[in-house]
Amino acid sequence: MGVALVWLVNTVIQLMIWFIIASAILSWLFAFDVINHRNRFVSQLAGFLDAVTRPLLEPFRRIIPTLGGIDISPIVVLLLLNFARILFNNSAAGPLIAILG
Repeated sequence: MGVALVWLVNTVIQLMIWFIIASAILSWLFAFDVINHRNRFVSQLAGFLDAVTRPLLEPFRRIIPTLGGIDISPIVVLLLLNFARILFNNSAAGPLIAILG
């Protein structure tokens, strides 16, 4: 049970990292007119990624100003997610596996 919980936490954090990276790449593709936002699939994908990543990014977007039109909040959130994953694996994963098996 403990191993499954550790796997679940690590997987959720890793998925959030990939969603943030995909959202950033998609926003660059929109900015440089590589893809069309009026395409239904692209629009749905952008809406999904925005809905998933906005709760994590929005607090940092309010605090961190854009630097020359570049939003660096995804970089900060990626660093914090990796920090949380490492902290969880080094401090909580061992005792959780020991307690729950």
